[in-house]
Amino acid sequence: MYKARQLSPMIPSFDIAKTASFFIDLLSFEILRDDKTYVILQKDNLTIHILRAGKDIGEMEFYLEVDDIQSIWNYIKGNLDGIKFKEPFDQIYGMREIHLVIPMTKTLLFIGQQIG
Repeated sequence: MYKARQLSPMIPSFDIAKTASFFIDLLSFEILRDDKTYVILQKDNLTIHILRAGKDIGEMEFYLEVDDIQSIWNYIKGNLDGIKFKEPFDQIYGMREIHLVIPMTKTLLFIGQQIG
């Protein structure tokens, strides 16, 4: 079975710099990644992802980092009837991911493992 390493909220923002400043100035988070349209902040072993809100982005999102994405895929793939999903695929930023829409919500769950 897989091991969950971290669960990070992904917060849509209409002003990424101001949202990031809230966490940096008030709660002492540090910038881990800043692409101006996508920021990852870190405090201890926790992260918060901030992305640009807009017409097609505004729902809540969570990123679950795991140690063995193939194991979790093998565990869940037969139980996805009625659930919108993308099976495991590689992202250009070095993660292998599964995408799931959590039923009866406007919430996306990204499950990922570092590759390479």
